[in-house]
Amino acid sequence: MDDAPPPRLLAEPLGAGLSCAQARETARAVLDGLDLPAPGVDDVLTVVTEMISNADRHAGGATALQITAWTGIVTVEVRDRSTIPPQTKPWAPDTPGGFGWRLVNQLATTDVRIHHDGKTVTATLNAAQTSRP
Repeated sequence: MDDAPPPRLLAEPLGAGLSCAQARETARAVLDGLDLPAPGVDDVLTVVTEMISNADRHAGGATALQITAWTGIVTVEVRDRSTIPPQTKPWAPDTPGGFGWRLVNQLATTDVRIHHDGKTVTATLNAAQTSRP
């Protein structure tokens, strides 16, 4: 018998106008009470911010946000309207933009599923990734 606590889950359809700040607050509510160190929470909030921002800028806007959190694992899923997968742009530190998807991939393991009406981008952060010094 597994004594692990059940996952905390938030599944929220999004309307137009959900800001990155609102998405972060939603994530913070899911993470509240989990024993993640401060850098871990910051990493999850950064991933949420970048994924929502990227959906807004490059994919017609986010249509759903789902966050599943267990002790040691947090999964963030953002669905959007574009069937084009995110792309890592060439490193150009003097050019604005182009860092979000690279950052998400540095902080999390990612997956992209294409649907007939868009895609779902998933980022999974584990205990090792969310407890760096």
